[in-house]
Amino acid sequence: MDKHLHIISLDVPYPVDYGGAFDIFYKLKFLKEAGISIHLHCFVNKREPQPILEDFCDKVDYYPRQTGHKGLSYQLPYIVSSRNSGELVENLLNDNYPILIEGIHCTHFLHDERFANLQHRKIILRLHNVESVYYHQLFQSSPISLKKLYFLVESLLLKKYEACIAKKVSLILTVSDADKDIYKKEFGARNIVNLPVFMGYDEIKSQEGVGCFCLYHGNLSVPENEKAARWLCDYVFNDLNIPFVIAGKDPSEKLMRSVKTKTNICLVANPDDQEMRDLISKAQINILPSMNATGIKLKLLNVLYNGRHAIVNDATVKGTGFGPACHVAGNASGFKSIVTQLYHRPFTEDETVLRNSLLQNVFDNKKNAERLIQWIW
Repeated sequence: MDKHLHIISLDVPYPVDYGGAFDIFYKLKFLKEAGISIHLHCFVNKREPQPILEDFCDKVDYYPRQTGHKGLSYQLPYIVSSRNSGELVENLLNDNYPILIEGIHCTHFLHDERFANLQHRKIILRLHNVESVYYHQLFQSSPISLKKLYFLVESLLLKKYEACIAKKVSLILTVSDADKDIYKKEFGARNIVNLPVFMGYDEIKSQEGVGCFCLYHGNLSVPENEKAARWLCDYVFNDLNIPFVIAGKDPSEKLMRSVKTKTNICLVANPDDQEMRDLISKAQINILPSMNATGIKLKLLNVLYNGRHAIVNDATVKGTGFGPACHVAGNASGFKSIVTQLYHRPFTEDETVLRNSLLQNVFDNKKNAERLIQWIW
């Protein structure tokens, strides 16, 4: 008997250029390979509909996100209230197939009274983050502005909302043990398991030997990523005679002006996928401090599969089990010291073997697709 599954995506999951898109896109691919018939529902804002998604899905529907004042609510977080679609609700009620929700962002339909008594229907929530913690970190990382106030209000609304939703779904899937612990302890989630992210890497491709620069990469339009980049410029590479490259999407004018004053630092704005892969593979050291200890850092996995030495802080690897494959520093002087030690040290086969032992069994896409199927059916 055919297995059908509704998947509701917070965004169009292609191109695969940020963490959530990685997990959703490759989940579609491997569920399709496992014989699942997928009915995909995508909220659309800035990303266009993508015909490639039809290769993995029986049907793809798109719904406009209600941005600006149309998406505001005094009771619900904006990331939820702006993804409100009556058409989606009707499409979900046309059958009794299980529903996989990608991100708490897409849970607005659960407030429709027609779903209140559907105890027999399997509804699974895939968390990409503990969003209340994430938005509080964005609040802390942002300069004083209306956006900073928005992040604070959103984090407060999300904390109440996550506790409510944790009791409305059949099963919760987290991306890290740290997220699972928060949902169990703070939000009272009972049926909750960890499911590693799906991704496009299937072997360690880190090059042995020595690279020629240090690299920080990320979406630079995200306040915490810009803050990390500026912190590395001002406190780690400020007096090191070592080349440092910052690469990522949409850097601010302020960050670009700051970098121009540093002779050993350069910025690569909006690199395409191939250019980013080249930067990661050619760097001697990939440096990834994080201000947020929730979720899983896809850019860290990208580095562990494709880059040489990795220097991180505790927040980057908390709850992941990847600490042994990284060099962990606690403050600016610690980062400086490790950069100096590693800059001329060749990356070796032994380090690749260690990464294999930590990663290959955890991020087995086919095995994880099978686990997900067993949990749903």
